[in-house]
Amino acid sequence: MPSPATYDRRVDALLAGLAGVVGILIGAVAVLAFRVSEREQNTPIPVPQRPALLSRGVADVLAVLRSSAVVLDGEDRVVRASPTAYSFGIVRADQLVSADLLDMARRVRRDGEIREGQLELPRGPIGTRTQSVMARVAPLGSSLILLLVDDHTEALRVDAVRRDFVANVSHELKTPVGAMSLLSEALLDAADDPEAVRRFAGRMRHETDRLSRLVQDVIELSRLQGHDPLDSPTLVAVDDVVSEAVDRSRLTAEARGIALVCGGTRGLSVMGDARQLVTALGNLVDNAVRYGPEGSRVAVSVGAAQERGGPVAEISVTDEGPGIAEAERDRIFERFYRTDAARSRQTGGTGLGLSIVKHVAAGHGGEAIVWSSEGTGSTFTMRLPAVSTHHVPEDRS
Repeated sequence: MPSPATYDRRVDALLAGLAGVVGILIGAVAVLAFRVSEREQNTPIPVPQRPALLSRGVADVLAVLRSSAVVLDGEDRVVRASPTAYSFGIVRADQLVSADLLDMARRVRRDGEIREGQLELPRGPIGTRTQSVMARVAPLGSSLILLLVDDHTEALRVDAVRRDFVANVSHELKTPVGAMSLLSEALLDAADDPEAVRRFAGRMRHETDRLSRLVQDVIELSRLQGHDPLDSPTLVAVDDVVSEAVDRSRLTAEARGIALVCGGTRGLSVMGDARQLVTALGNLVDNAVRYGPEGSRVAVSVGAAQERGGPVAEISVTDEGPGIAEAERDRIFERFYRTDAARSRQTGGTGLGLSIVKHVAAGHGGEAIVWSSEGTGSTFTMRLPAVSTHHVPEDRS
C-alpha cells in the first residue's frame, strides 16, 4: 500500500494531465471558432428580396406637396400616394387609374428621361367631363418612378373667361362707338338743318351715356374681381344699403311714373363692403325701373330667414315687367347676356348689371336668385349671411 506522500504525488500528476487535456480542448475549440467566424465573414449572407420602400424624409416631403404625388414601383404598383392623389381620383387602391399617366411612367422607366405634358383626365368614373392637368414624371432612385400632377382646370377656365370677356367688351364697345361715328357724320351733313342737328345730337348723347355706363360697369366688375369683401369686412346696415340704392334710381322712376315702395324687416346687418352691396342692389332697382312699364310699381323688401348655417338677410326687388322665359332664367346672370337685345339698346343696358349682382352676392358668402313669370313680372333676391335679426316690420315707402 503506497504511502500518503506517494498517493499525493499521483493525484497531482493526474490533475496536471487533466488540466493539459482541458487546455488542449479549449485551444482546439478556440481555433475552430476562429476559423468558423472567419469563414462566415468571408461568405455573403443571402438577403431576401423586398419591395423598394421610400425613406421617411421622402415620404414626408410627398405628403406636404400641393401637387398630387404618386410613387410607382417596378411593377407599376403604387408605393406611396399623397392624399390629394386619392381625392383627385388619380389613384384607386394600389393602382394608377389613368392609362396616359401609366404610359408616361413606363417610358420614363425605359429610358430614364424626365417627361412632362398636358393631359385630359376623366373627372370621375362616370360621365364625360374631363379635367386638364400638367403631369411631370421622373425616376426616383433605381427602381421607383415619381409622378407629380397639377390640376390646371380652373386656371384654364378662368383664362377662357378672360378671353371671352375681352372679346365681348370689344364687341360691345364697337356698337356705341360705331353709332357715334355715323351720327357725327350725319350731324355734319345736316349742319344747315337745326331739327336734324337736334335729333342727331340727342342720339349721340344717348350712345355716349350707354358707352359711359358700359365702361363704368367694366371697371366695377374688374374692381370686384380683384377685391374680396370679406378680407377686411365692416358691419353694414341693410337699411342704409336699401336707402342709398333706391335713391340712385328715384329720379328715373319719377320720370317714368314708377312708384318705388320699400318695406319689410328693419335692423338687419351683414358683414362686408357697403359700396359693393349698394352697387349690386342699385343694379337690381335700376333694371326694374328701366324694364318695368310706365306707371307700374317696383317694390324693395327685406326679410330675415334662419338657415342651418345661421341667420340670413334677404333683399328682394320685384317689378311688374314682362317677366323672363324659363329657358333664359339660368343664363341671365352671365356677362353680356340679354333676354331682349333690342330693348337693352333702347334702355342703355350693358348686360353686366346682373353679373355684378351675382359676383357681389357670392363674394359676401351669399347668392343671387330669381323668380319670374312671363307677363307678370320678376323678383330678384340677394341672400346674404346676417349678423343680427332684429325684426321690426315697417313700411318705408
